[in-house]
Amino acid sequence: MELKIIAYLKPQCGWSMGVREIMKKYNLKYEDRDIINEQVQFQEMVEKSGKTLSPCVEVNGKMLIDVSGDEVEQYLVENKFIIKKNMKTEVPTDSACQGH
Repeated sequence: MELKIIAYLKPQCGWSMGVREIMKKYNLKYEDRDIINEQVQFQEMVEKSGKTLSPCVEVNGKMLIDVSGDEVEQYLVENKFIIKKNMKTEVPTDSACQGH
C-alpha cells in the first residue's frame, strides 16, 4: 500500500526532528512542511487538525496531532504500514523542543 505522509513540522524542534528521524529510519517518503517560515502551511495544519500544536502528521488522510516520532512509529506499526525495527536512531525520537 502506498503511503501518503504529510508532516507539519518546525525546522529546529526536538519533536519535529524525532518525526523526521522515524521517516529516515524506515526510508519513508513524506512531505516536510515548514510551519514556522511558511504561514500557509501553519494555517493548513490548523484547518486540518483543529489545533495549533505540532508536530502534526497526516497519514493517508488521518491526522495525528501533537505527536512525537515514537507515536508516529507506533501508529504506523499498529496499522501495519511498517514492521517495527529495533535499531538506534541518530537523534532522539521523543525529545521536547528546547526553549519553547
